[in-house]
Amino acid sequence: MFKVTPNPPDTDPVSPYESPDSKKLNDAAERALDHHFPPAEPKPPKRKGQLFSVCLGINTEALLANASEDILSISAPPTSPTTWTVHAAP
Repeated sequence: MFKVTPNPPDTDPVSPYESPDSKKLNDAAERALDHHFPPAEPKPPKRKGQLFSVCLGINTEALLANASEDILSISAPPTSPTTWTVHAAP
């Protein structure tokens, strides 16, 4: 039977650290990659079940206004594009 693709050539496996020059080249490549692609910032630690936090110095009026807006947005009925009304510009 005829084989369409030839066998790969027989070569000795070559280590990238075989000579001192290849070690220098690899180190330079690593420095270049680290320069152009810096490591990602560490992620902040996850909260352990705490959804809200208490901040000192916030006045009661601001807290009540925020809570009122949250409740209004939750209780508002969802709208669909079929219920929207378009008004002409004055």
